[in-house]
Amino acid sequence: MSNRPVGDRFRRFRDRLDAATRILAGGPEPAADESHATNFGSDARSDAGAEAANLAPAPSAAPSERRRGGGRRGGEELTVGEAEFTSYYGRPILKPPVWHWDIAAYLFTGGLAAGSSLLAAGGQLTGRPALRRAGRIAALAGVTASSYFLIADLGRPARFHHMLRVAKLTSPMSVGTWILSIFGPAAGAAAVAEAAPWLPGHGLPRLVRRMLPPVGHAAGLAAAATAPALATYTGVLLADTAVPSWHEAYPQLPIVFAGSALASGAAVGLIAAPVAQAGPARRMAVAGAALELWGSHRVEHRLGLLSEPYTTATPGRLLRASRALTVVGVAGALVGRRSRVLSALSGGALLAASVCTRFGIFHGGIASAKDPKYTVMPQRERARQCERQPPDVKGPCAGPNPGMRGSQRPPAQP
Repeated sequence: MSNRPVGDRFRRFRDRLDAATRILAGGPEPAADESHATNFGSDARSDAGAEAANLAPAPSAAPSERRRGGGRRGGEELTVGEAEFTSYYGRPILKPPVWHWDIAAYLFTGGLAAGSSLLAAGGQLTGRPALRRAGRIAALAGVTASSYFLIADLGRPARFHHMLRVAKLTSPMSVGTWILSIFGPAAGAAAVAEAAPWLPGHGLPRLVRRMLPPVGHAAGLAAAATAPALATYTGVLLADTAVPSWHEAYPQLPIVFAGSALASGAAVGLIAAPVAQAGPARRMAVAGAALELWGSHRVEHRLGLLSEPYTTATPGRLLRASRALTVVGVAGALVGRRSRVLSALSGGALLAASVCTRFGIFHGGIASAKDPKYTVMPQRERARQCERQPPDVKGPCAGPNPGMRGSQRPPAQP
């Protein structure tokens, strides 16, 4: 590198630039002593002249010819590897939910309470007292545990009370709070009515003993009427978030949760009721398993890239275990119609399957929120689809953010 000061090099560059400008404007040719610095003619400057002017030698044309010519002139053909998707410094685009295992347990216990209340109503209407009793007690235990997990996640019990100040039909959380508030007292009254035979038969307890059964029947039917909403609203709640794999599965999650609730309720009947009274529980197990398996299959295979979190790592293992346990539980329930032990084992398998389903769906959504590719790549694909559609088509392609749906779309600017 030259030892000339930077100012001298800049002045020489400015002189060469001025000479080139005069030539292009039709002015006089540069003097002979300037030719080594301003030789812009047709002939390329030589390496000796470049060395005299303290310039770098002219590059050879051979390398560029080899690049242009590719393999025909002996050069290597340059290829560029496929780019991998990365986000800004590898950070997640969405903030993952701050929910922990207690919310997954809340999903399971709420479904268990709903399915058990439906089982109790079936036992009540068909004259099966053992099935009715088991369903009512399990429904009360399930809704109590569900309320505990929800309040524990909220942090303070007063927050649950404050959510009852408003009834907002467009908010799944608000609707779910009211559903839980209606279902809980009804399930509690129905379960308390089962204690009527233990009361004394004289005095005031006798009056209470006579009043509890009809109150319990009415409360049991009220709880069963609310049970379908309790079983499915949690699926709507998850799908209403911006978590990609939950949001994209909005048609399937309520079906999966409904089937899981029926299967878990049937499991209570298979475990607690005699085989002679467990007929409705077996039929309920078949219906719940069919819904759960069909919905889980669609979630794992019909969402494109967003099905991947449900088939890999911990969510994939949980959902595969759920499928296996559901099949085993239904098969045992149908085969063991005369075996109390086999019926109880089948009920245990169905309960475990319901737990695996809720935790698998929960962890699958968390995994999709942590990886930015599940947020960006589906939106890019929908944007490309929108570009191929006519501009007058309505739906997800309309508006300033094509390809984004529901809660994934930011609010419009005023």
